[in-house]
Amino acid sequence: MLKLSLAIAVASVAGTHSVEAKEKPIKVAAIYTVPVEQQWVSRINKALEAAQERGDITYTFSENVANTDYERVMREYAEQGMDLVVGEAFAVERAARKVAAEYPDTAFLMGSSFGPAQPNFAVFDNWIHEPSYLSGMIAGATTKSNVIGMVGGYAIPEVNRLMNGFMDGATAVNPDVKFLVTFINSWYDPPKAKEAAFAMIDKGADILYAERFGVSDAAKEKGLLAIGNVIDTSQDYPGTILSSALWHMEPTVDRAIEAVLGGSFEPADYGPYSFMSYGGGSFIVDEKLAPADAVKAAKEKEQEILDGLFRVNVNDSEPKSTM
Repeated sequence: MLKLSLAIAVASVAGTHSVEAKEKPIKVAAIYTVPVEQQWVSRINKALEAAQERGDITYTFSENVANTDYERVMREYAEQGMDLVVGEAFAVERAARKVAAEYPDTAFLMGSSFGPAQPNFAVFDNWIHEPSYLSGMIAGATTKSNVIGMVGGYAIPEVNRLMNGFMDGATAVNPDVKFLVTFINSWYDPPKAKEAAFAMIDKGADILYAERFGVSDAAKEKGLLAIGNVIDTSQDYPGTILSSALWHMEPTVDRAIEAVLGGSFEPADYGPYSFMSYGGGSFIVDEKLAPADAVKAAKEKEQEILDGLFRVNVNDSEPKSTM
């Protein structure tokens, strides 16, 4: 069970180094290993674009950066005088931290499975296990075959906890539901994800958890329902997306920008700003597709989460098929 308070959420590691206050707009660069359209990255990009529109930052980014090239791109942005560099260090932890330490006057905010580090390496993650649980409640109450298919990218903690939260929500309202779980070992391979989804449909799945692009396409083609993850794709798949757990990067990005502007940026864990209580996560449901009593129950549980009366379990272990 995860226990986090605001004090822990923003607590920085020991040290005294801090960058000087900046004038608007500060210079921000982002480094992405996948196309900017990919779910996870698109949320970061959206938040940074909003900050640029407000006049708080100037923003540039590099996409499809190979892991082997990540260190070079980080260093180039630091050399160009960026005030804040945002990225994803999951596959390049040691290299990213090494570069950050070489540029102590540049603030780095990186997606990471690990903690912050002096002098300037802050971390974040998309902790949307709470809305994932709620979308699971909707799916568990809606399935008729009691078989739900789940297609994920990689079996890493950041994905596992969302899928486990979803499964917990589904079984909470329907103990008979079974799961088919597959990881495609790619962050962006829609054809492979679609193929995996078709295989689950052949085994009886009537609802598909779309952690990756391509799964909702399979659901649409077969006239079934899908659960969205991170972004709202309901307009692209009308009548297909039953419910979604959404990630909002704005609370995280805006706090980091404010800290850089104020000269108070420190290495801290920004992960909890993805919690629903900070506006970093939300839950949506298509009430035309879900049973009314299921919608009512999920919304009541949502309010309990926001009121601090219910805590969704955090389980980072790899989810397994149950049939």
